Amino acid sequence: MRRRAVGAVDLTPQPHAGRPIAFEPPVHWTAYEAPTETTTQLRPVRTRHPSRVLAAAVCVVFGLGLIGGAVTGSWLTGDSAADATAPTGYAEARGSWHSVPVDTLFPRTIEGNGAGPGGADRDWTRIAVAPDSNCANAFDPLLRKALAPVGCERLLRATYTDATTSSVITVGLLFTEAQAPAMRTLRTRFTGEGLAERLDLMPRSYPVDGTAAAGFGDRQRASWTVSVLTDAPVVVYAVSGFADGRIVTDPQPAEPAMVKGATTAPAQAGLGHEAKGIADRIERALRRTVAPVPETRR
Repeated sequence: MRRRAVGAVDLTPQPHAGRPIAFEPPVHWTAYEAPTETTTQLRPVRTRHPSRVLAAAVCVVFGLGLIGGAVTGSWLTGDSAADATAPTGYAEARGSWHSVPVDTLFPRTIEGNGAGPGGADRDWTRIAVAPDSNCANAFDPLLRKALAPVGCERLLRATYTDATTSSVITVGLLFTEAQAPAMRTLRTRFTGEGLAERLDLMPRSYPVDGTAAAGFGDRQRASWTVSVLTDAPVVVYAVSGFADGRIVTDPQPAEPAMVKGATTAPAQAGLGHEAKGIADRIERALRRTVAPVPETRR
């Protein structure tokens, strides 16, 4: 029998396993808001000779240019040549779960220009934010095993509804404990083995009583997407369903559900577009927050 590589997880479904047993997560959690940012008062500095100040300023600007360029390069490209600065960028991204306001990570409203079927516009409204938590009971068993090699620093989740309140979408940001090499390994496995499109690795939803997502449980999941980032220690995912709580018998990953001519219920309802559209925009917002693009002067 061939031995598996160290750290690999056997995700082969058991014979006659069928669809995973539905697990309804608790729905009594309340929303939270991020703490207000604070600043520290700087001490006054003694006046120095103009020539010394000018020389020091030149050195500082030159040094910051080199450091900033290296860090930004590693964030945007994930280039292995920038591994020396990767821990700094990763630490900044990993800490954003508690340092960035919730309205920045999960905006109250999201515009999805051209995000719907046929390039139609979409608009989503946030209806619930889960308290930050660990990953216990947050994923189905096989998905939890698949993500285990990168660990779980913190999990943030929010649920949105579309403008017609006919669909609901939960989006999650899993901040991992891993560094760049482990994230690249996980990304390679997810893409190479097609793990992001396996039915038994579908993310769980976040239902909340008194909202359009009150009946959004495991059996109501219709379409999903999972993206393992390599330029930050984050896994972004989204799962969508019908707001009326109907059971979905044929869930479909977002990518095939977005193909023109697809005839499944999730595809016909545009739920693949809903999951993919929100996940992409939350991912972009995270990148802008942690590593903003330098302003170009003209």
